[in-house]
Amino acid sequence: MEALLEQSPLSAGTLYRLLSGSVCPRPIAWVATQDKRGNANLAPFSFFNVASIDPPILAFSPLLDGSAQPKDTLRNLDDLEECVVHVGTEGLIEALNTTSASLPREEDEFTLAGLEKATMQGIRVPRIAAAPVAFGCKLVDVIRFGDRPLAGSLVLVQIVAIYIDDELWDGRHVNMEALQPIGRLAGSDYVRITDRFAIERPA
Repeated sequence: MEALLEQSPLSAGTLYRLLSGSVCPRPIAWVATQDKRGNANLAPFSFFNVASIDPPILAFSPLLDGSAQPKDTLRNLDDLEECVVHVGTEGLIEALNTTSASLPREEDEFTLAGLEKATMQGIRVPRIAAAPVAFGCKLVDVIRFGDRPLAGSLVLVQIVAIYIDDELWDGRHVNMEALQPIGRLAGSDYVRITDRFAIERPA
């Protein structure tokens, strides 16, 4: 297939399948938010990456659902401009997958997935106690790309607090074997990092 999108536009569903199947593997942001009544929400997003180091900015992109309604994550960020971003890991994959379910807004995905909450320094939103890495963040901006089904939003958040297990961080390097991060492919597929290779960058 070869297509000039201005002349031969593809549906949002087709673009989603094409992009999620070819731009991969993708790291997973497991994002905790909280509404103005104190109800917590937890949801995974695979359109996610580091956007800046100084200041430390993370970026993730929630999509509107098939009815063009925003995820609870976006609604909660309108209420409280804070979140905790966890790195998706193999040890918690079943719980992560559980929190991808669509629930009524007042229901707590921490409870659904059997996850204990812990406090995050400087942030009112709780973190996942069992998660080995968590970034407490303040909202910088939300850029909304439309109000159609599957339209995206780019969420930019600044890291203000970091939690990382001592066994993962020696002050210079993250221990990948201990972290066991996972990546997202298309459909129901994920990827591990058990097969790696290194190439020296040119000077």
